Amino acid sequence: MIRFVLFLLLCASITFPGCKTSATTEANENAVVDGHPAWILQGNIYEVNIRQYTPEGTFRAFEQHLDRLKDMGVQTLWFMPINPISIKDRKGALGSYYAIADYKAVNPEFGTLADWKSLVEKAHRKGMKVIIDWVPNHTGADHPWLTSNPDFYLKNAKGQPTHPLDTDWTDIRKLEYKGAHMSQLTDSMIASMKYWITETDIDGFRVDVAGEVGKDFYLKAIPELRKTKNIFLLAEAEQPWLHEVGFDASYGWNAFHMMKRIAKGERKASALDSAVVIAEKNYSPTAIRMYFTSNHDENSWNKADYGTMPGEVHAPFAVLSQTLPKSVPLIYSGQEEPVLDSISFFYKDAIGFGSFQRAAFYKTLLNLRKNNPALAANGSFTKVKSSLDDQVYAFVRQKDNHKVLVVANLSPKVAAVSITSDLIKGRAKNISTGKSLQLNSTTDLGLSPWGYAIFEYK
Repeated sequence: MIRFVLFLLLCASITFPGCKTSATTEANENAVVDGHPAWILQGNIYEVNIRQYTPEGTFRAFEQHLDRLKDMGVQTLWFMPINPISIKDRKGALGSYYAIADYKAVNPEFGTLADWKSLVEKAHRKGMKVIIDWVPNHTGADHPWLTSNPDFYLKNAKGQPTHPLDTDWTDIRKLEYKGAHMSQLTDSMIASMKYWITETDIDGFRVDVAGEVGKDFYLKAIPELRKTKNIFLLAEAEQPWLHEVGFDASYGWNAFHMMKRIAKGERKASALDSAVVIAEKNYSPTAIRMYFTSNHDENSWNKADYGTMPGEVHAPFAVLSQTLPKSVPLIYSGQEEPVLDSISFFYKDAIGFGSFQRAAFYKTLLNLRKNNPALAANGSFTKVKSSLDDQVYAFVRQKDNHKVLVVANLSPKVAAVSITSDLIKGRAKNISTGKSLQLNSTTDLGLSPWGYAIFEYK
């Protein structure tokens, strides 16, 4: 008995391998900064397309990639919907992930609930976070609510539940968060979301077409969900009001679309200001924005990134996605390979990993972000003057005594560029070459086509 008491006292005062929990660990998990889970500020997101990730397309098969992804620096795993897919009006052989047949079940194609819990537990043991895709805007065409609660749904002219009338989403039926049934629908959806937190210990949600659901649902749902755990919430939308109702992060769609135009040669590097510096003034100072060069929609339908930012063009935009202000970066399944084709949405189309040509590149960026507070979502951002502003995008990120200079050549031309600002003065290391040098208030750099330089000050 004495030994047991001493063991508990020791666990309460210090952390060592024999103590499974500690006050310090719990405090870190529950820490909140600017209203967000502290762990996301220097974190990142990796989107998992479980169906296509392995030949098996299962949770168990994906587990074999956890160590590799952890080594690459991945922190938060976002899984596309893991729920069963409706059969009625199904598109393709396997259907869309987003046609949900049951909010409280696991797609049997991926494995069992026990398999899912095992995956979440193993990811947590490696220090990784897990969020799942959530679809509150609509269900599949044979969801039980269509029978038990038809009033939950938008109706067509015949009074039948229907898909959004301005879309070709014929495999789903739209939920309607208004009217006499709204309270029951809201409570049912909240209960389903809570289930995954309490039953499987996930760390948050990416909410599909979040802007279509409406403020009233979130104003009730988000405080209720946060009573269960210090969760992270990502909205697949970019309306500023989503942050007002409690979302941590939203999509940087404007920045992504501008990056595509710059990559194509339709706009100059300086045009990025309108999508980042100016656009961000519409958001609260603490809003987090997710930047990316691809995701499941952009890859499957719009040729990202193999067609939109092909070959060497990818690098400077990936750097920007990791270093722009108020950011959390996203990497999509297969970008580290890279996959040079679209990944099918409704059919089996395994990625086929093997070369991991970009893994070292991403590892450098992810580790820099993790270890340097200047790149945290709440770090400052200052655009700096270059002699080639139409070709080169340069800025300083800073927090306390930490500082990073980013210079990206967003063109197919060699850039012999001068960067001018008192902010850039100091001893810094080029993270690509490992070499340190003294930067002056005016510093000349040579960048290859689509090249970049990141300087970490010491």
